[in-house]
Amino acid sequence: MGYPSDLTDQEWAIIEHHFDAGNYGNRRKHTVKILVDAIFYLTKTGCQWRQLPKDFPPWKTVHTFYRRAKERGIWEKMMGDLVAKSRKKNRQR
Repeated sequence: MGYPSDLTDQEWAIIEHHFDAGNYGNRRKHTVKILVDAIFYLTKTGCQWRQLPKDFPPWKTVHTFYRRAKERGIWEKMMGDLVAKSRKKNRQR
């Protein structure tokens, strides 16, 4: 099931390098994209962690993924790249 907050393949291609396997290992039961989609769902809807729909990974898994990425500064780096890309695109218009 998809949600409006889910990343398209094109959007995912822009940010996926921030979540390379070197940062998270290979023992992953869920794809990184579905974890990021879950976090974007939480951000967009404002729902509580425990209210995350059941078609996403368990909320504790999503929360742990979010916390580890935050500790590594991945969210800030990713947003910085997206802002820079957006500004570059707007200058070219």
